[in-house]
Amino acid sequence: MKFKTGLGQDSHAFENNNKPLLLAGVKFNTDQGLRANSDGDVLLHALTNAISSITGVNILGAKADELCQQHITDSREYVTLALVDLHGWEIQHVAFSIECLQPKISPKINHMKNNLATLLSISPTDIGITATTGEGLSAFGRGEGIQVLCIISVTQS
Repeated sequence: MKFKTGLGQDSHAFENNNKPLLLAGVKFNTDQGLRANSDGDVLLHALTNAISSITGVNILGAKADELCQQHITDSREYVTLALVDLHGWEIQHVAFSIECLQPKISPKINHMKNNLATLLSISPTDIGITATTGEGLSAFGRGEGIQVLCIISVTQS
């Protein structure tokens, strides 16, 4: 059996842009959305980058920009596109670390896990989500945006 681990990161600044704040496709009630050409779902962007680190096929950037130009801004589409390139690798576990001052993540973790489980065709128990303010040491911990780190483990028989 072969085993690989992928690492992804993404971050976006807050902006008063009338966009809903989405994390893992879950809407958070805030006054600000995230600055992005897409829906700005920074968690799904970090996941897409983690998958890309396994496959070697970059989705965010040129491919995502092409989708945005076609008015496809749902970040689940980026993840779906990245998953195609896994070619027989099976996801075993995904973990996320979210750094932000706002919104409060904990109340929506189960909803986020359920959305991710459906998208990735895995169990919610195979998904970990943690959140921190980082004690306010970075722009994210001071409330200027959100940063997400993602690690994914896959196997191939």
